[in-house]
Amino acid sequence: MPRHQSASGIRSVSDTVRYTGRYKADLAGGSLKVAESRVVAALLLEGVTAEAWTDAIVHRNVLQKRSQHTATRQASLIRARLVTMDAPLWRMVAEAPTALATQAVMAAAVKHSPLLADFLNSCYREQVRLFQPTLPHSLWPEFLDQCAARDPLMPVWSDSTSAKLRENVFRILAECGYIEDTRRMKLQRVRLLPELVSYLRDSRNDAVLRCLDTTL
Repeated sequence: MPRHQSASGIRSVSDTVRYTGRYKADLAGGSLKVAESRVVAALLLEGVTAEAWTDAIVHRNVLQKRSQHTATRQASLIRARLVTMDAPLWRMVAEAPTALATQAVMAAAVKHSPLLADFLNSCYREQVRLFQPTLPHSLWPEFLDQCAARDPLMPVWSDSTSAKLRENVFRILAECGYIEDTRRMKLQRVRLLPELVSYLRDSRNDAVLRCLDTTL
């Protein structure tokens, strides 16, 4: 049985809770969320306290979400991504034109999520290498099986979680231009902007740069 499907006797709930390995399902919480990331990046640049963070996200609802739960969950995910980098990248996200801000958010998402990084490095890059025109949805379950082979303790995700992860990964690729859209899934070449390339080199994020630049 593929590792992304639920099955009794493979992994208990407590085992999943204790899992601290490579692959996590936090991508199910959202795609790039560039507009929201701009707001969170500005808060990080301000150096807000925990109290000011709660006031902004919960009480003032700066992300403009319909519920406190959604606002808190998305803000936490975005913050976790951005804090893998530092203030110069936060400034790109908060203040740069949309194209650069989007690529900067993508860089943070790749560094935060090995699941996203490995999908780009293996499935996406392989399709480019083979001159394939599209990124088939059928690659996703095969990719999860590869992840499980690399990390045998990876949780067994339910079908709904697996589908949500796939949806958000493909949406992220579309938002950053790696595919034309999530319907046709046509591959596109992405030109990384020089400001981001310089930042990633200067900050020694070479692995992230190699992941994003599929021509390397």
